[in-house]
Amino acid sequence: MNHVWGLMAHPDREMRDIKQENESVSHHYTHHVLLMAAIPVICALIGTTQLGWNLGEGQYVQLNLLTGIALGVLFYLIILGGVAVMGRVIHWMARDYPQRPSVQRCTVFAGYVATPLFLSGLVALYPLVWLCVLVGALALVYTGYLLYIGIPLFLNIDRDESLRFSGSTLAIGVLVFEVLLALTVVLWGYGPKLF
Repeated sequence: MNHVWGLMAHPDREMRDIKQENESVSHHYTHHVLLMAAIPVICALIGTTQLGWNLGEGQYVQLNLLTGIALGVLFYLIILGGVAVMGRVIHWMARDYPQRPSVQRCTVFAGYVATPLFLSGLVALYPLVWLCVLVGALALVYTGYLLYIGIPLFLNIDRDESLRFSGSTLAIGVLVFEVLLALTVVLWGYGPKLF
């Protein structure tokens, strides 16, 4: 958790610190990912059970607490899986580089790069659809920036190569993010009918 502020305030320096730590996946998950992934889940649980999704024109979709908890657990597992998938994507894309990091290092890197997306979940306390989409898009842009500045340090490549690598990784990440977002909307929006 000590890297959260640094990733937002001085990402260049923080990425260098993260690289030097050589953190294990289990330590990273227990001290960063499990806690940060809880932010959007808890905020969405509170927002959807207390206020409901504001779809505009006075339309609200409010969940009962039991449905919200069941969907929250599912949402949490999807987020954790998304970080692991992105770690594998980064490892796969780095296959041609001489200093290819392990899957574990790639997963740790993916977890730190996802920090802005985790923090954007705070907006789900007031689940207004357009606001959640706007904040999510801004978080995605900052995640792309973290990829761009982190990849050269992580793979020991130059900035030009980093732009291609981070752009490709971000494109795949956007696809994973869209799938997660679609699952989230379906599950949170239609959850009362499912449970």
